[in-house]
Amino acid sequence: MGLAVVHTRAMLGMEAPAVQVEVSVAKGIGQFQIIGMPETTVREAKDRVRTALLNSDFSFPVGRITVNLSPAELPKQGARYDLAIAVGVLLAADTLTLEHLDDIECYGELGLNGELRPVRGTLPSLIACQQAQRLALIPSQNAEEAALLREAVAYGFATLREVVAHLSGAQRLPLIQPSPLPVRTMAHGDMQDVQGQHQAKRALLLAAAGGHNILFVGPPGTGKTMLAQRMLSILPPLNEQQALEVAAVQSISQDGFQAQSWRQRPFRSPHHTSSAAALIGGGSDARPGEISLADHGILFLDELAEIHRHILDSLREPLESGIVHISRAKQRASYPARFQLVCALNPSPCGSFDGDLASARATPDQILRYLSKISGPFLDRIDLQVEVPRQPDVLRHGIQRSPQSSNEDNSENSADSSSLLAKVQAARELQLERQHCLNSELKACDVIEICQLSEADHEFLVAAVERFKMSHRAYHRVLRLARTIADLDAAGRVSRQHLSEALSYRALDALLRQLREL
Repeated sequence: MGLAVVHTRAMLGMEAPAVQVEVSVAKGIGQFQIIGMPETTVREAKDRVRTALLNSDFSFPVGRITVNLSPAELPKQGARYDLAIAVGVLLAADTLTLEHLDDIECYGELGLNGELRPVRGTLPSLIACQQAQRLALIPSQNAEEAALLREAVAYGFATLREVVAHLSGAQRLPLIQPSPLPVRTMAHGDMQDVQGQHQAKRALLLAAAGGHNILFVGPPGTGKTMLAQRMLSILPPLNEQQALEVAAVQSISQDGFQAQSWRQRPFRSPHHTSSAAALIGGGSDARPGEISLADHGILFLDELAEIHRHILDSLREPLESGIVHISRAKQRASYPARFQLVCALNPSPCGSFDGDLASARATPDQILRYLSKISGPFLDRIDLQVEVPRQPDVLRHGIQRSPQSSNEDNSENSADSSSLLAKVQAARELQLERQHCLNSELKACDVIEICQLSEADHEFLVAAVERFKMSHRAYHRVLRLARTIADLDAAGRVSRQHLSEALSYRALDALLRQLREL
């Protein structure tokens, strides 16, 4: 009968704060009590632990058992503390003897038969465990997450009996070794799959090269969704740090980490009826939303005008900062949200708009009210607005290339994803060498210095901004986009040609001006 302390970790957003499981076994009337601000699932651990110990052929101590989860002010939830509590009970009852207890951490859920079951948030806990220079005991089903780290820091176990045998030295298991890096796959197709739509493909290239947000405007069936999916094929693979961050977010999400998606940029496409909490994150336990699950990847919002305005406006801050803060009464969490926004919409509520007002069944006032659901400040955060019209030539020639593209075999319009990816990587290397970030991430104070213009070109841009009644934020975004166009051309200076092309990607703004003039 005595006292034992076992280390584990809580799950608080992307953080994994340290928790000490203090177990005391004393003489007295049989009682099992868990204190330290436990939620319902944590309080239920006493029944899981007792039954798992008995079914694993261990004697359960008779007496007063008190388990304290310290620090007490930190909320505890989930079944991740089961293994630490079970090990603590065995140590406090002298059933198990262990000298180097400070060198290990335990997390895992116990089944009634003594089986160890996986828990969410294992990867952030392992990263924190590695920083604390400890080794972790985890369920074998979480071994894929442990194998992502380039240093072996965890042991995987299937049952509680295996854990006890390992700790007692009766049967030691090896550390989980790092896994080999997977081969990059084209899960979302190749850019050559897209027939026609040359301006849209050029805009995708610019968006990928500079990390810009993009909006496709056009009638149904013109390839907007297809274009958004193909964008993944021209984005560079994630580096080690980015891939770990993406995997950590997936680890704490409801779906969990998927090993086959390691080092693959995520592509999230929530339905337009999704709530603000589903998109931004939230709930009673402040879970990550779609914008965090799309971290370092693409968030595709189809039917943009059908999404409630307040939900779209809630994206404005994460789009600027790359992080989202979720505050609840009992919990506060911060999640990364460095996603690239790709949107699509049909500009008319009737669904038959085909590039001109004569093709729509709705009146100009109805179209204007429909598009007014999207606020101006939200549109200011989208660098490229591209029209995606119907392609009659593609239909006429079937799957063959149109006459326009048949003479452009060496151009961007007919290039495959691998050749476009090479251009994107070259442009990104220029940006990182020059300013240590992508053009879309340039701060307003640095835009003028990085995107220096001649006096005549500056007057040209100012005149365009005044004529089109653009905001100061849109002015800076045009400059950032022009800098990306210049980088793709390997030009050292932004010229009028680059500014003119950047200003041409304002399709929705042009339509709104046309509607207001009627």
